[in-house]
Amino acid sequence: MEENYYWSDDFSSEFYIKAAQCGFITTSMYKDNEFFLLPEMQFDYAVMDFKNIKIPKKVSRLLKEDNYKFTINEKFDEVLEKIKNYHEESWLKDEYINILKKIKKDNINYNNFKLISVEVSEKVSNLLISGEIGYQVGNIYTSLTGFTTKEKKYNNWGKLQLVLLNSYLEENDYSFWNLGHPQLLYKLDLGATIYTREEFIKRWNSKK
Repeated sequence: MEENYYWSDDFSSEFYIKAAQCGFITTSMYKDNEFFLLPEMQFDYAVMDFKNIKIPKKVSRLLKEDNYKFTINEKFDEVLEKIKNYHEESWLKDEYINILKKIKKDNINYNNFKLISVEVSEKVSNLLISGEIGYQVGNIYTSLTGFTTKEKKYNNWGKLQLVLLNSYLEENDYSFWNLGHPQLLYKLDLGATIYTREEFIKRWNSKK
C-alpha cells in the first residue's frame, strides 16, 4: 500500500485487461528508448456519483441549443488520433494505441471488460469536437484521457461532453464513474468526490 507506480513489458491484451480489472489505471512511457506500460494504483481517486453532477450555466446553454450529437464507439480511431495530437507530452504512445486497437478489434467482452470511446460532434457538420477514451469493468466506467477542440467557437464543449457522459452512464445503470487523479480541478468542479486508495478499493471490489 506504499507504492503506486509499477512497470511492465508485457503488452498483451490479457495483461492490460487484467490490470484494469484489478483497479490499476495503466499509462505508458519510454525509458532509455524502450517502451513500458505503467500500471498505477493511485493513492487517491476522483469518483463521480451521477446525482452529484454540477452543470455550469454555459453548458446548460449548449444543451438547450441542441447543436451536438453524442455517440459511443462510433469514432474510436479518430478519438485516439485527436487525443494524441491534443497533448504535447502524451503518454498515449503508438505502442499503447496499438494495444487498445487490438483489444477493440477482437471485439470480445473479456470477462466483463469493454473499451469505450466517447464522442461529441457538431450536429450538422458531424465534426468531432470533444471526446475521450475509457473502459468499463463490471458496472464501473473509468476515464483514461480525452481532448477538446481549442477553437473559440467550441468553448465549453469539453465540459459538455462530461455532462453528457454522466447522463449516459446514469441512464445505462453504471454504478459510478472513476475519473482517476483528483488533482485536476475540473473533476471536483464537476461534482466528483475524493476517495482514498483504501476507500476506493473497497468500492471497486463491490463491482458487479
